[in-house]
Amino acid sequence: MDTSKIIIRNGIKIFIGIVVYFFTMKLLGLEKITELRLLNFLIVVWGVNFAIKQNIFENEINTYLSNLSIGFSTAILAVLLVAVSLVFYISFIDNELIYLMENSRVWGNDLSLGEIIFAILIEGLASSIICTFIIMQYWKKHKLNILA
Repeated sequence: MDTSKIIIRNGIKIFIGIVVYFFTMKLLGLEKITELRLLNFLIVVWGVNFAIKQNIFENEINTYLSNLSIGFSTAILAVLLVAVSLVFYISFIDNELIYLMENSRVWGNDLSLGEIIFAILIEGLASSIICTFIIMQYWKKHKLNILA
């Protein structure tokens, strides 16, 4: 499978996982518990791991830099999709989310949508890099059994 397809499919899977997770939190009334928002890191780990695993087993490519770039690209695509959907959600569906974020211990007061998106992008990119490096510690030792 083409690496761009792997990146796009798994980036979309991460995005859908995060959206479903946050809507489930909202439906259960758990959106005010800031600590639960950190669990989306597990969704990113799952998606990046799956993308790297697909590259190894379907494309039979196990070079460190190739898998690292697929992991980064997959996670960054998901972060960008989440940021765009957050802009849409706050702008058109529920602008009360800004006030919820201002009242949490993490964000602070007097937030603009731009500041929130910037913070989400920075936090998402940082966690994506960390996540990919963590997963690569496992996959860098994997050897392909290719018959000659």
